This record gives sequence, structure tokens and C-alpha cells, in this order.
Amino acid sequence: MTGVGSDSAPAGSLRTALVQQLVAAGTIRDERVAAAFAAVPRHVFVPHAPLEIAYADDVVLMKHDQAGVVISSVSQPSIVALMLQQAAIRPGDRVLEIGSGGYNAALMRELAGPRGAVTSVDIDPEVTDRARESLDEAGYGDVVVVQADGAFGVPERAPYDRIVVTVTAWDIAGAWLRQLRPGGRIVVPLRMRGQTRAIAFDLVGDHLESRSATVCGFVSMQGAGADYERLVPLQDGGLAFDEDQEGEPHPQYDVLTLPAEQKWSGIQVHREEPLLDLFLWLASKLPGYCVLSGREWAAVATADSLAYLTSRNGKDGVHIELGCRGHGPDAGELIDHMLDQVQSWDAKHRRGPAFQVHASDAVLPPGFHIARRHSYITVTWAE
Repeated sequence: MTGVGSDSAPAGSLRTALVQQLVAAGTIRDERVAAAFAAVPRHVFVPHAPLEIAYADDVVLMKHDQAGVVISSVSQPSIVALMLQQAAIRPGDRVLEIGSGGYNAALMRELAGPRGAVTSVDIDPEVTDRARESLDEAGYGDVVVVQADGAFGVPERAPYDRIVVTVTAWDIAGAWLRQLRPGGRIVVPLRMRGQTRAIAFDLVGDHLESRSATVCGFVSMQGAGADYERLVPLQDGGLAFDEDQEGEPHPQYDVLTLPAEQKWSGIQVHREEPLLDLFLWLASKLPGYCVLSGREWAAVATADSLAYLTSRNGKDGVHIELGCRGHGPDAGELIDHMLDQVQSWDAKHRRGPAFQVHASDAVLPPGFHIARRHSYITVTWAE
């Protein structure tokens, strides 16, 4: 199937250039995904954006709530491509998209082909109306768009071979598992301890096992699956805790004004190296883990002290050295504990984590367990 909506030569040229850019960058590695991107007219799904914006590798914001928070967007093409490759949609697959907008559903329709079926669900009627109109204009009238709370899936169209979630989720909804075929795959931007990763899970028996993960960012889920981090204000920023950390202690408002201690680890990392694996390792090992907002650094809090990662220029212009800075009477002890774990991660665990999801009443395997409303996320580390 090829998008046949309101297209033009300039749009086609810009779309070709976008595909070439994503292929050259190594973002698109699958020929079928490249063909889908070449076929779907993205500008139809962002009708108020100039063509140059529609075909830029950037998110297009579509709707804000009354507080100014973005609640609907057309995702960045590079992130869309990465998640579609994680999903590995095959011809003939039945696919459910949680979080609509139209563009991603059209791409999935290209991948599933005429023997497949794509269903897209969103809680916001304005979003589903816009998706329906844009899909029809672009030539994807057989994509089913449903206005409903995505936390409950779309049971009347189940079972699904693939479920692709395009909003940030805090939990794996039970309905998604019930509507996924045995051996099926779900790709979900899952938020854990202040960071979001798009994780591809396969349904293995009665639980999910991760196959790949990539750092990403999406608007947050609304409705029954909504969750918001607990923010403890400080004089300079704040501390963000997950919902399941409700009882974690935190220091006084002016803790960052107390005298500081600082130590360096001797560990150097590339300036552009993502450190979220390190942050998750620290979260799995250090009680009181949180995120120092504003600086977005991993931190550890007690009732009267705080320590957090920091960095300084390294041996050359492209490396930084990791260190730890702390305030309060327990700062020295917190710093030592944090730097011990930084060194352990550097020595043994830089290959990254794996994830499993089990029902809340299941017998859990060894690992770091993050409690959710309907499940446990288990994080394990290869040595």
C-alpha cells in the first residue's frame, strides 16, 4: 500500500531526503521500514506545519493541556523508526497502537500489508478525530481508530501479534498482556526511576522478557494508566521519586546550601555517552535513590543529607570524569557508597540491563524488583 493523499513534488523530495538522512545515520537499518517511511506522507498528519518542519527529524507538538504540558504530538521520525524496528512487524500481523495521531499507524499499516490489520486507540477524541481524518486523506482508510482509554486496549479486535505503545507508560497494563498472542511482542516506552526506555518485550509463557531497549521520550499516558512522579522541592531544584517510593525520606528544603563535600572516581566516560544504564544501576543498589531535577543527575537522599553524581573535564576534550558531591551530616558516607557502585558498574556491568515483567502475584526471579500497580519489573545485569 502507498500513501496517496494530498502529496506534492516538494513533499516527496523532502520525504526522500529524510529517509536518506535516517539511513545514513544508521537509524533505519531495515529496508521495509525505509520503504514505509518513503511511502507515508508525514505532512498530512501535521497539517499546520510547514513542509520543512513536517520532514525534519524532530517532534511536532500538537496539543497542550491547560497547564501548558504537551499531551499530544507527532513523534520524532528517528524514534519512530527505532521502535518500528524493535517491533519487527511482519506482513499479515494484527497490530494495536496505544496512543494515536495517525502517522505511526500508517507506517505500521505499510509494514503489516493488506493481509494485516492495524488498530489505533487514544483517550482524547480530538486526537482520534484528527487521526481518522488524516489517515483517510493519506489513503489509509482501513486503519481502525478507536476513541477509548488505551490502558484497556481494544478487546474486540484482539488478539494482536504486536502492540506498540507511543505514550510513556509507568506500568504494563494487564489488558495488554491478555490481548497479546502467545509469543507476541509489545514495544513500550516504560518509565523507571526517572528515565524512559522503549523496551521490546516478548510474551514468554506467563511473563514478558526484554529483547532490546533504547532511550526515548514521549508524552505521558492519560486515563487509568496515568502516573506522575513525586517531586520534593528544594531551594535549588527538587528531588523526583517514583510512585512506589512514597515512604522514602528526603532532606530539608535548604540542604543544597549546606557545606559541600566532593570526591572523584577516576572513571572517565565519553562526553556524549548516555549514562542512564549507570543511573539505573545506582537505583538498583542504593536505598533512597532519586533524581535531582533541573540537573537530571542521579542522587541519593536521607532525612538530612543528599549526594549526587557530578562531572568535570577529563583527560582530553571528549571525556569527563565522574564524581560525587554531597551536603549534610551523612554526605561523606553517601558519597563513598555511590562511588563504590560507580566503580562496580564500570568494572562489570557496562553491557547494560535486561528486563522482565511478572504479574504482581508471581514468584519473582533474582534481580532488582520495581513494584507497579499490576506487575513487577525485574532488572538484571550481565557481568
